[in-house]
Amino acid sequence: MGKANQTAVTEYVLLGLHEHRNLETGLLLLCLGIYSVNVLGNALLIGLNVLDPRLHRPMYFFLSNLSLMDICGSSSFVPLMLVNFLKAQRTISFPGCALQMYLTLALGSTECLLLAVMAYDRYVAICQPLRYPELMGGQTCMWMAVLSWGTGFANSLLQSILTWRVPFCGHSVINHFFCEILAVLKLACGDITLNALFLVVATAVLSLAPFLLICLSYVFILATILRVPSAAGWRKAFSTCSAHLAVVVVFYGTISFMYFKPKAKDPNLDKIIALFYGVVTPSLNPIIYSLRNAEVKAAAIALLRGDLLSRKMPHFCCCSPTLSGRTG
Repeated sequence: MGKANQTAVTEYVLLGLHEHRNLETGLLLLCLGIYSVNVLGNALLIGLNVLDPRLHRPMYFFLSNLSLMDICGSSSFVPLMLVNFLKAQRTISFPGCALQMYLTLALGSTECLLLAVMAYDRYVAICQPLRYPELMGGQTCMWMAVLSWGTGFANSLLQSILTWRVPFCGHSVINHFFCEILAVLKLACGDITLNALFLVVATAVLSLAPFLLICLSYVFILATILRVPSAAGWRKAFSTCSAHLAVVVVFYGTISFMYFKPKAKDPNLDKIIALFYGVVTPSLNPIIYSLRNAEVKAAAIALLRGDLLSRKMPHFCCCSPTLSGRTG
């Protein structure tokens, strides 16, 4: 069945906002600017985490993973989408569509898990500071990151296999900017009950469960902070969590609005919301961390002054002893 799909359809047409060409011209400039901010901002965060020894801690190791994920996730579809804005015929090959769907789903699932891991890191740092070096050692951080990436990509592989086994009967027009899995499944002419079941289960396990773990972590964090007697202690504890909490609110808030809002009368509105999730949200992470995190701001200032580049670049590896177990 999957082989028949590949021989019957060699390329897909991405509709985008084909009925609103003037709007697409504006979106081209807007998305190009935001995508540039995303790539440059997240690359800067990764560079700061590598160059500044003060950032060689678990929290910033996971932040580097998040930044890499944001760059890869948006790069999996934004460049082609921008090119298609300039073309009358927007097509993508079957292998390109399959790869695009696989990467966007894999990286989205991985981000949910990674945000939960970062919440656990903050929980240990604030609620169990004396055990932080033991619970968040370099090897543990490595395995947490590997499991997050591996689980997300394994889930996407399963979903992709199930999707491309469904008969499409030659349908090749995708009503979206890119090959998003739900938009692709709308082309199916066979039974997709199994696909829907696996998608619901995957959403519950990889999106809802991490969100509940994040909420539980912050309940314990809040309870611990309220027991701190000094206002200075409150501010320090909140400052270590505020950036991550803001990222979580933006990420899950966008997902909730996209999937749980009432169905729009104009399908183009749903596509624009999905575009916001895929393009705008990743670019907000470096902005949030640069504004809310004093250590990242200090590292950026040191880089502008040339202090970081004048030092010998340290070896950065999660399992390296340079990954400090200090809390904060």
